[in-house]
Amino acid sequence: MSTRKRLSPLDMMFLYGETSNSKMHVAALLPFTPPKDALADYLRRLIDDARGHEVVAPWNRKLAHHRLQYSPIHSWVVDDNFDFDYHVRRSALASPGDERELGILISRLHSNHLDLSRPPWELHIIEGLEGGRFAMYMKIHHSLLDGYTGMKALARSLSTDPDDDDTRLFFNVPIPTRARPEASPSNPLLGAIGGVGSALTGGVGAAVGLGRALVNTQIRRDGDYARLANSAQAPHSILNAHISRNRRFATQQYSIARLKALGAAHDATLNDVALSVIAGGLRRFLQELDELPDQSLVAFLPVNIRPKDDEGGGNAVGAILVAMGTDIADPVERLTNISAATRVSKAQLQTMSPTAIMAYSAALLAPAASQIAGAVTGIRPPWPYAFNICVSNVPGPRETLYLRGSRLEATYPVSIPMHGMALNITLQSYADTMNFGFVGCRDKLPHLQRLAVYTGQALDELEAATPAPARRSRR
Repeated sequence: MSTRKRLSPLDMMFLYGETSNSKMHVAALLPFTPPKDALADYLRRLIDDARGHEVVAPWNRKLAHHRLQYSPIHSWVVDDNFDFDYHVRRSALASPGDERELGILISRLHSNHLDLSRPPWELHIIEGLEGGRFAMYMKIHHSLLDGYTGMKALARSLSTDPDDDDTRLFFNVPIPTRARPEASPSNPLLGAIGGVGSALTGGVGAAVGLGRALVNTQIRRDGDYARLANSAQAPHSILNAHISRNRRFATQQYSIARLKALGAAHDATLNDVALSVIAGGLRRFLQELDELPDQSLVAFLPVNIRPKDDEGGGNAVGAILVAMGTDIADPVERLTNISAATRVSKAQLQTMSPTAIMAYSAALLAPAASQIAGAVTGIRPPWPYAFNICVSNVPGPRETLYLRGSRLEATYPVSIPMHGMALNITLQSYADTMNFGFVGCRDKLPHLQRLAVYTGQALDELEAATPAPARRSRR
């Protein structure tokens, strides 16, 4: 049996997108509270135990020909000289390290490339946090796994039992396999060409669904379809700049019950409320920089289109465009507009096959190629951009999890900014919380941590504008 595993053309897009300034890796920051009776060498024992177990696929795979970045064919092969201490590293903050110092370290680690001559992942175990806490920063190239699959792998390495001492780190735990289509779709922006081709070869039904959806979005502007954002609606903004190699990372965490109460009061979803407070935070952040466009910023929202029981591997994502209402000062009006737009967009996707959804997403975002080219060359195209920002939501574990007695406090995603998209915001649910990860270009978006603070203020403003009885009656 061959040990080679071919990359799909869409997964290879993430290799092609790797440049000195645009890095195609995703990551997660996981802070933990150790058990009260943890020994001084608790973390050393954890790492030594992991070293003694087999590193399983896909964590032991590297590219067969990493120097041929733009090859039309790429394969994963087993790394027979796997270097455990290269991939699993211990770091420490000057104790007691606070959240700001942790964010600075993560910003620095996320600015560095993964070595594509090795299996493209790293795990940094960070000690010295306040209260004897520690954190893990898990970093993976997007060509190896997407965020959905990475979250599944993480959950399998943790336990709901705080007394479970047998859990192993994620790279020691096999990922279940199941039959699935070979041509798995990738990030909708990088997979544009492949996605359109998939629909045109996917049958008459998919092609008809694609055509109808594009007419509704790009041409038809009456009734509910007027709420659909099209590919020529986003304004020019500082968010669409040429980025540097340097990153800045910030976090926020909110109670899911708090967000859901607001959604119930305004007939909106949890994601609608999250997008609304992000828009409110962006509005103030860009006003302070004197960079707020008169028109609303447009976000593209990746949509997971896997079956519920799919364990993942590769990339399977569609997308919709949504006007964020950053031109609207009133927080309730902003949420109402966002909710109406996402409702129409999702209703349209529900009428389409997965293949048509992939192609629709690709065609919708295809004009983004010009904004990336413009960011790289410095020549700003005269037409509007396809979008200004990516906001994605990766479902996480619903129960509190433990790593050999250490309680997982949060799961903060760290995603990918790129030329033409200097800011990426990813949400991840965990237990009863929603965790926000803000990652952007340090040089184009100064003081990015303020954006995280301003989303909290936007949430407070939305609550203040929502009658308390309405929030309570709909919990």
